[in-house]
Amino acid sequence: MEDKTRSLAFLSLLCFGLADVRDGLGPFLGVYLQQQSWTADEIGIIMSLGDAVALLCAAPLGALTDHTRAKRCLLACSAVLITLACGAFFLSTAPLAVGVSRCVQAIAGAAVGPLISGVTLGLVGQAGLPARLGINEAWNHAGNATSAALGGLVGFYCGIVGVFWVMAVMAALSFAAVLGINGKQIDHQVARGLDADTSRPPLTGRRGFPPRSLWAVALTVGLFHFGNAAMLPLLGQSAVTRFGSNPALYTAATVIVAQATMIGAALLASRLAVRRGYGVLFLLALCVLPVRGLIAGLYGSEWVILPVQILDGIGNGTLGVAMPGLVARLLRGSGHINLGLGFVMVVHGIGAAMSHTYAGFIAHHFSYEMAFLALALLPCIGLALYIFALRRFPDLHRASQAESNSAA
Repeated sequence: MEDKTRSLAFLSLLCFGLADVRDGLGPFLGVYLQQQSWTADEIGIIMSLGDAVALLCAAPLGALTDHTRAKRCLLACSAVLITLACGAFFLSTAPLAVGVSRCVQAIAGAAVGPLISGVTLGLVGQAGLPARLGINEAWNHAGNATSAALGGLVGFYCGIVGVFWVMAVMAALSFAAVLGINGKQIDHQVARGLDADTSRPPLTGRRGFPPRSLWAVALTVGLFHFGNAAMLPLLGQSAVTRFGSNPALYTAATVIVAQATMIGAALLASRLAVRRGYGVLFLLALCVLPVRGLIAGLYGSEWVILPVQILDGIGNGTLGVAMPGLVARLLRGSGHINLGLGFVMVVHGIGAAMSHTYAGFIAHHFSYEMAFLALALLPCIGLALYIFALRRFPDLHRASQAESNSAA
């Protein structure tokens, strides 16, 4: 068997670098626009615009990933486009200019998830996927924590513009990592779900696309991000408004606490996926998010960052392993794994887009406390939906338990 150790090492480095690049300025953008006299609801609208554009492109970009052999080239181009778009924010904060830059960043960012998933599956196959997803997520969160720490430090002395230069360095690192992956070692048939293992029949062969079980996963993920997407940027805006916190340092701290927690959560989640399946990870992620919103809304202190962002790390760390792994299991043998992942990301994007506008409106017209409490309600609906889906759809139950069955 061909030794893929070097390619997998560069894949880890790629996940580390792209962690900072794929989301652009992330929560720092909201704080920067706030400094430029944008209101909370205006910031929410511009965030939602980018999310809406990303969701329109997610499924086509997933389908492109299934069919292209130029996955490495597309990853490199995405990193460059995101960096250029984020640099444009500092040239003009006119609404049109910010809107266009946000859309370019969103399109390029939407391509990263399916491409990373495709490259990973093409290198390790279905058997190695659960463990590798945990490694990918751990490196991804380590990259986020590192870039946030550097961004906060540089931002303290140079302002938010310093965060951009940190991101540009990470983009260059991502570009070098892409070149280090041996393209000949990526099995593009396996990457789209057409592997040679016929010991287990495809779950979707006789049904239409997307299957009902995938709809259940997508809606659950959408409700999770409806309640989750706005919480981190809102936490930074709230601290600056209510407590006069340093925007760069506080925003960096919110990211560092969450990402440090996600490293451990992702590694533990990959082990749990092998033993118990992906379903339990979904349940865990959905349970911690309402608690996070309640603490943020009821505990009026700067130190709310600690419990809120630790819970964020647990929720997103487990979901980051569970979601792509479960989609890959559900669509195994269909040849459309990355299209399916793109479809889930569309619904994810709808939830995230509504989250920013929903939370921004409530924060502007009522209070930040009310916005956090309103966000806490939505994952409760997702939890009820997922529990119902596990009972209703055999495909979802089988896919959720596949790893535990194989390990038994």
